This record gives sequence, structure tokens and C-alpha cells, in this order.
Amino acid sequence: MPEKVTITTVAKHARVSRQTVSNVLNAPHIVREETRRRVQEAIAALGYRTNQAARQMRTGRSRLIATRIEPTRDGINGSVLDRFLHGLTETGETAGYRTMLFTAADAEREIAVYDDLLASYDLDGFVLTGTDHGDPRTTWLAERGVPFVTFGRPWDDLDAHCWVDVDGAAGTAQATRHLLASGHRRIGWIGWPAGSGVGDDRRAGWHDTLRAAGVDPAGLARETVDGIPHGERCAGELLALATPPTALLCASDSLALGALKAACASEPPVPVIGFDDTPVAAAVGLTSVSQPLGEAAARCVDLLTAVLDGPHRTPGPVLLQPTLVRRRSA
Repeated sequence: MPEKVTITTVAKHARVSRQTVSNVLNAPHIVREETRRRVQEAIAALGYRTNQAARQMRTGRSRLIATRIEPTRDGINGSVLDRFLHGLTETGETAGYRTMLFTAADAEREIAVYDDLLASYDLDGFVLTGTDHGDPRTTWLAERGVPFVTFGRPWDDLDAHCWVDVDGAAGTAQATRHLLASGHRRIGWIGWPAGSGVGDDRRAGWHDTLRAAGVDPAGLARETVDGIPHGERCAGELLALATPPTALLCASDSLALGALKAACASEPPVPVIGFDDTPVAAAVGLTSVSQPLGEAAARCVDLLTAVLDGPHRTPGPVLLQPTLVRRRSA
């Protein structure tokens, strides 16, 4: 099989830098005519994605974006990102973009993949998921002038870059109000360890809503890593208190499914609400907070397109509202 011709191959053949080749493909007007001709001759001689290169010279875009597939973990919460990726791919295709998917175990490895992809493909930009405090990925891309948007807020500076997110605090506040309206006062919380942007946001909705209702949430929260066994263990601890909670709210459906096992064994059974409205939640009748993932994906494509249109367009952030899907668990 012949060796793949990349932008680096073209640069070596034309005796120019990768950036110069990229400029010829994306902004030919800033390259000297003699250099531009040499690069174009190298593209033709090497057969470097001839049709795509021609399109880039006309439009200044490759129409290719990339995003990461996260580890599946327990197979429950992974379905949340699957729905987002389906929406991103479908919306991107409608807008004329193809979506490249890649895997990475952590942020450090993801950055290494960015470097590899940018050296091998002429990407227009990236859509990042799962933002957190001090996210090194956005810093790396911003320092290199690579266009991107995130599904998730930049938790340290909301004006740092373009983003789309779902208001997790609003979702758990809605769930907490539902339980309060049902007569519950001692509402337990099972969430992730403090320091997670998403986890802290979801916990705040529960905490602040109880406070506003005149309920002291002290002693009603447990922190753990995600997963069904951990949710069951934390629920067991809360239900074993001298004055146990009469309802439980969880930061994810995985935690809620574990909590549901413990809650169903209590007498009387304790209502449980999860977050993310996964297919498993629907199958077992778990009340859960649903994120508008299709809309989130569509807005990410809209924002990235606006970013690519140039500095004269400065799209603002998008914060979407979730909804509580009520089922028999609460």
C-alpha cells in the first residue's frame, strides 16, 4: 500500500513549512505567487487529496471537524455522549461538514491526538466535550489559533471561548422542587467529589433549592466516583442515618440506579431521581433530568461555523435548559 500523502509530505516536497502549505490551501492570497505555485505543483505531483485541496483553495475550508469519543465506562452514561455525537454528525452533515471521531484516555492524550490530526489532516476545527477547571485542551488550542467550541462551560472564565452547555443546576433545582412539592423535606444528594465543574453545578441546584425552602441540607449529601455500586453504597449510608432522607437525588443515572436498588429495599420505598435520562432510566422507570442533546449539538455546529466565519463574528455562549422526565421512581 502506498504511503499516505499528508500536508507534511507536501511541505517537504515543496521545501516549505507545513504552515505555508496550510496557507496555500486556506488563505492563498497571503502567500507569494512563486511559493504558492511551488506548493500547488507539489500537491498535483503527489496527488494530495486533489479534489479536497481544490475545494479548500476555493472556499478556504476543509469542511472537516473532529471530536473525541470518551470511554464507555459502565455503558450507561456513555449513551449520553453517543446521543450528542449522533446529533453533531447529523447537524454537521446538513451544514456541509464531516465529523471525524477519535479516542483518547485523558486530556493529555487528547492533546497529543490534536497534534497528530493537525499534522495529518486539514481540519477546520474541534468540538470538545467534558470541560473542567483548568482545562489544558482549550489552552493548547487557543495558543495555536485552532478554532474550537466546547460542549461544556469554561468553568474558570465564562468569556474564555465559545461554548454550549446545559444548566445542570436548573435541572437539579427542578427535581428538588418536585420532591418538595410531593411533601419531602429531607432530600438526600449523591454526587461526585467536589471540584468537578459539572458535578458542583448539579449539586448547587439541590443545595440552593433546599436552602431557599428553609431546609438545612447538612448531613444529607454523599460524594463518590460514578457507578452503580457506588450509588448503592452511598444510598445505604444515607438510609441508615438515625433520621434518614425520604427521597434521593443523584448526579447521574448510574448513581441513581444504584441508589434505586437500596431505596427499593427500604420500608417504605424511597423515591429516587437521576440525571441524564438515559435509555436504561426509561427502561426501569427512573425519573431523570433530560438534557436537550440534539439542540446542544446543533448549537455547537452553529457556533463553530460562526467562529470560522472570522473575527468580525463573536458568538455568545449558549446555556440550554433541561427538563424533568417523571416516571414511577419519584
